[in-house]
Amino acid sequence: MGSQKGSESYQAFPMNGGDGQHSYAQNSTNQRRGTDSAKNIIKETILEKLNLETHLQNSSHTFRIADLGCSVGPNTFFTVQNIIEPVNLKYQSQEEYTTDSVEFQVFFNDHVGNDFNTLFKSLPEDKQYFAAAMPGSFHGRLFPESSIHVFNSSYTLHWLSKVPKEIVDKNSHMYNKGKIYFTSEDKEVAEAYSAQFERDLESFLNSRVLELVPGGIMILIICCVPPNALNAFQTSINIMGNVLVEMANKGLLSEELVDSFNIPIYVPTSEEAKESIKKNGNFKIVKSEFLFRLMNSEYQRDAHSSSMHFRAALEGVFKEHFEHEIVDDMFVQLEKRLASEASILTDPRYKELGELLIIKRN
Repeated sequence: MGSQKGSESYQAFPMNGGDGQHSYAQNSTNQRRGTDSAKNIIKETILEKLNLETHLQNSSHTFRIADLGCSVGPNTFFTVQNIIEPVNLKYQSQEEYTTDSVEFQVFFNDHVGNDFNTLFKSLPEDKQYFAAAMPGSFHGRLFPESSIHVFNSSYTLHWLSKVPKEIVDKNSHMYNKGKIYFTSEDKEVAEAYSAQFERDLESFLNSRVLELVPGGIMILIICCVPPNALNAFQTSINIMGNVLVEMANKGLLSEELVDSFNIPIYVPTSEEAKESIKKNGNFKIVKSEFLFRLMNSEYQRDAHSSSMHFRAALEGVFKEHFEHEIVDDMFVQLEKRLASEASILTDPRYKELGELLIIKRN
């Protein structure tokens, strides 16, 4: 899961690296719960839908997996293992092949600013694959044609390649003054975000259809809002925006600095995400499942863990725009506000964000 700077290139600024208290590695429990809950469905779909014919005809016997937006671990390693295990089972069903005759190569992709040092230092000692980094934006081409058998992208596609240009233009009627995101009343701003998401997903899919081998599959966990659910991300980000506005009113930072900042993320509805894939025309959805239906309902969010999660994911973007001390104070205030507005954490209408989509080339 990466990040991007300003209206041009937010994705140059990644998740918090290392393994400290504010790092993504220490604050990505929700993502781990999502990938764990999807494990059985991924296994069933690989066994049923992955076509090994092209690979069986290839004398190299190398099976290639790419995790797009891998961040710094450890979730990416669990994800890779959840793919390798059923692929091995699939090979065992082929009489002429054994798992010993197959070698796995895994590409870990994220932006060039990602902490690949921490990622590779923490590689599992018992890994069953050859590991390589593939730095670069997944919104464009990364690999040679027909070279990857399984793509995975978990909790990454909500990151936009850039903030919609209309909302950062002071001369535009969509200029998002006094806010860092949008509310349900800001229809034109929301539409600008939605259009940018669709353009980015289109570019992502057009790149992957060239890189995926015939018969290969792509596993996507997309942050999206289920039907009739409240958007916890949108609510929380607007609380952050309110905190920054209050700090500006107190003279702790300039109003212009707040006005010029917007979060480069869009959380679509589940229907938006699926319609964008269908509209692209290069892939068909072979499996779809809301993750909140699969997760352990006993899990309880709290203000501290929620604020730490947001900090691990977004601190780099904030610190590129604001002074570090301002950002530290903002996240402290965010935790207090989340605690005082507890409905965000307890209201059952705020579902866990995420839908598992497994797609194949048409």
